[in-house]
Amino acid sequence: MEKIIGIGAEAVLIHVNGNLIKRRIKKLYRTPVLDEKLRKQRTKSEAKLLEKAGKFIQVPKVKKIDDNSKEIDMEFIEGKKLSEHLDSLPNAESVCRQIGIQIAKLHDADIIHGDLTTSNMILSKDKLYFIDFGLGFNSAKIEDKAVDLHLIKQALEAKHFNHYEKFFAAVLDGYKSSKNHEETLKRLEAVEKRGRYKRAG
Repeated sequence: MEKIIGIGAEAVLIHVNGNLIKRRIKKLYRTPVLDEKLRKQRTKSEAKLLEKAGKFIQVPKVKKIDDNSKEIDMEFIEGKKLSEHLDSLPNAESVCRQIGIQIAKLHDADIIHGDLTTSNMILSKDKLYFIDFGLGFNSAKIEDKAVDLHLIKQALEAKHFNHYEKFFAAVLDGYKSSKNHEETLKRLEAVEKRGRYKRAG
């Protein structure tokens, strides 16, 4: 039996028989040919990224891709979504350190998640899973990695504002396992300065 568990800007998430189906939605403002092409490309790209990331961190396993319906059939991860549970976890800082370690592993493999929020992280049987690589891409650029870190900082500040400073400090502590952490963290400072300058202007 199919059960819709989420509807986003790009896709519908359907829980069926212990699996998760991510079905990309048609966009009526695009020409049908372009829409078909983009949805097909993005479905394939996300599935490839999940398979690559799965060599380094915990992510849902891809079971099959359907080009016709623009669907990815993947493992359904049962667990606690960090956006809802991080603040109340007794080992929250340790979990944040693990977030940093896993981001470091992705970045060392030149994988940019593109949407690093605690809504896209699930704690399942003491294992931390990253989900939803729909905005992800491959990049060796330090700038892209710094922006990825900036995203998780903003997410922690917005959703977990009572603890965000110590949470983000723990994320950075874990991220120091990255081979390029010094360069990326230095660039992060520049990214944040640009953000402050834009807000001031």
